[in-house]
Formats: sequence, C-alpha cells, structure tokens
Amino acid sequence: MRTAFVVLTYNRSDALLAVLRGLAPQCAPDDQVVVADDGSRPEHVHALRAGLPRFPCPVRHVWHPDVGFTAARARNLGALHAPADYLVFMDGDCVPNPRFVAQHRRLAEPGAFVNGSRVLLSERLSRRVLAGEIDPGRLPPAQWLRLRLAGDVNKLAHLVRWTGAPGRREPRFRWRGIRSCNFGLWRGDLEAVNGFDESFSGWGHEDADLVLRLHNQGLARKNGFLSTEVFHLWHRENSRAGEAANRARVLERQSSGLRRAAIGLAEAGNQPGVAVTELNHRQGETGA
Repeated sequence: MRTAFVVLTYNRSDALLAVLRGLAPQCAPDDQVVVADDGSRPEHVHALRAGLPRFPCPVRHVWHPDVGFTAARARNLGALHAPADYLVFMDGDCVPNPRFVAQHRRLAEPGAFVNGSRVLLSERLSRRVLAGEIDPGRLPPAQWLRLRLAGDVNKLAHLVRWTGAPGRREPRFRWRGIRSCNFGLWRGDLEAVNGFDESFSGWGHEDADLVLRLHNQGLARKNGFLSTEVFHLWHRENSRAGEAANRARVLERQSSGLRRAAIGLAEAGNQPGVAVTELNHRQGETGA
C-alpha cells in the first residue's frame, strides 16, 4: 500500500520542520510526502527548503496564493498532487509519535476511514520542542509522566499501543473528536465524495462536513486512539468568526444525504497561481 502524507502548513515553518523530522524516519521509499501550503510567505518557504530532513521518499511542496483561511483548498491541492493508494492528512503543528505511520497502516481497511488522535502540549513544552531541546518521539515514559503531572501534556494515550482496542468503529455520524489534522482514508473514497468542500468560508467544520459525506457514502469511522497519536504544538487560536455558519451548514446537510462537495477535488486542478516543487528526489530521479 503506497501512502501519501499530506501536511497542511501556513507561515509556521518551525513547527512544520518539527513535524517532518518526526515523519522522516517512518516513511518507506514508495511513500510520498506532500506539504500542502496555504500561501506561506517566502521566508517560511525558504526555511522549509533549507531545513528539510532527509527522507527516503519524495517530498513535494504544493503552494497556492494566500487569500485567507482556505485549508480545504490546500488539502485538496495536496491530495491532487499525492500519487498514492492511501492518504493521511496531517497538520503542520502536529508531530507524529514514533509508531504513527505503522499504526495508520494497520488500521487502514476497505470501507472505513481513520479519525486519528492527538495529545495537546502546553505552550511551555511546545517552545522547548521547537527550540530543539526536546524530541517528543524520544522521551521515556517516566519523563512523560512528569510532564503530565506538571500540566504540560493533557494525556498519556500515546504510551499505549492497542490496535485491537474496542470501540474503534462507529457506524453513525457524530461530531465529537473529528480531526482533519490526523485523518486517513483511501484515495478512491476521497475522490468519490469530491474531497474537502471549498465552499466553506473561514475556520471550522469543513472536516465534519467531509466525515458526514463519507458516512453518506457508506464508510465507517474508525477511531485512532491508543495508536495514531500526534503531539499538537500549542498556538493561539485562529479567528472563529465563521464557525457558527459552517456548523449550521453541516447540520442542514445531515438530513440531505449529500455525498459530493460542491467545490472540491475535481475542481482543484483549475485554480490559478499554484506552484508545485519537488524538494528532494530518490536516487536516479530528476525534477524541477
């Protein structure tokens, strides 16, 4: 199974590089990493290219102009340029645990998508990770326990690996815990529902809309707790001015049976100003 990891980013190259450093040792040569850039400034693009860790697989940077919060568009563009059977969407501030890739592969199955899990890091701990003082993938359990007692981490679920844990599959749609920052599905299933819906404006619930349409398509939700945890680096909250309207749209769609996005993956290739750059190449490959 060839897997592509689509990593969303916007003007936060320090966090993005921490994510990529955690991902690089886990990828296989046949995988693909795509940085889905929602319009980062030139200095962040330069920092990405200068600091990119060594990957055994190709790494591609897909950038489009900054026109506001358009995460759905950036993810669709990333998926469009990610040749793989299976796609794992990540956020550029969510560092994968050392078993992240292996556990996503174990949980992948036909007829289901995987809704991943996350561990929240405090502002203090996040700063230490970004400064290179701490590698969250290398901390022993005793140190994690001390961090939990100090309030620097909200849970210790990543210390347990239980692929067969009960309660993974959910046959019905529910809002709680939907996270496109850690989300795996088959390419064919994403194409069937036309990807993320770019008609959603501003922050909020475009991921819930995708899950609802996948449910209407007949897919089951699998929860990735005790397997796929990522370490979510602290940041100030984005503006949530459009959250209520976006939530209302999803609620309205719950009874509609809608499956395909109004503006989605099929339309992504028609967008102007997109720049696709190969950041590294496997031995024997060439590129722009």
